[in-house]
Amino acid sequence: MSEFEGKVVIVTGAGQGIGREYALEFARRGAKVVVNDLGTSVDGREGENLADRVVAEIRTAGGTAVANHGSVADKDDAKAMADQAVEEFGRLDILINNAGILRNRTYKNTPLEDIDLVLQVHLLGTCYVTHAVWPIMLKNNYGRIVLTSSISGIHGAFGQSVYGTAKMGMLGLMNGLALEGKKYNVRINCVAPGADTRMTALIEEAGIDPDAPRPEMHPKLIAPAVLFLTSEEAPSGIVIHASGNNYYRTETIANPGITLTTDATYEDLVAQKTKLLDLSEFAVRGEDWNFDAFNF
Repeated sequence: MSEFEGKVVIVTGAGQGIGREYALEFARRGAKVVVNDLGTSVDGREGENLADRVVAEIRTAGGTAVANHGSVADKDDAKAMADQAVEEFGRLDILINNAGILRNRTYKNTPLEDIDLVLQVHLLGTCYVTHAVWPIMLKNNYGRIVLTSSISGIHGAFGQSVYGTAKMGMLGLMNGLALEGKKYNVRINCVAPGADTRMTALIEEAGIDPDAPRPEMHPKLIAPAVLFLTSEEAPSGIVIHASGNNYYRTETIANPGITLTTDATYEDLVAQKTKLLDLSEFAVRGEDWNFDAFNF
């Protein structure tokens, strides 16, 4: 029997692309899935009923799923999503925060309205849905949550400064909640996906056809990483990149740094800038910090 048998999973933005693949894969393994999708296009505008299609696909294959058409960016909808999972299936075990939009512009050409919208959907939307499921998981002493980050935030991408801001914010949310959820067996991680989807197709120079994804960049290849991050033996507080069929980990590191006198000046710091910037020796964030050897 699959370890996901009988688990209840919410997948946001599950109408197409990567989210759809998550929903299908969890359902194949016996999970009961709340398929959330607002039904908008990738830029957050015109809509189409997509969640019901995925639910029908799951049920036809013998799985169990219900549709949810709420917006992650609406606080009440986010709460209703968590409530629906419990009301329909009696429990809630896993949340995959996948919903998102993209307005791909350089910062100087990005209107403030787009900044608000991208942050509202990606960052606040993730916070809203996670906030809704959090007390349920703490009460049950069990939960698995995945946030969707991106290389656009972790390493940067031209024309995606606002999107990258939201995606880097996922790491801050993850880091804090990994500590808060530890004693409750609630584990939270980030996935940074790369695949041929409607969103990546908006980057014209990429030449991507979302209806004919390259085999090595098919959205289904992100699902193994997400299942790992929500498994019984899942880690907590880590970032896994799943770029097509390539998987690797990103971490935050720190060097030993420098110690100056209590009357240090700018000139004192500059005099040791080489040592300050040197990363040839480092420690990894979190439990691997060596406070005896490092100056923090």
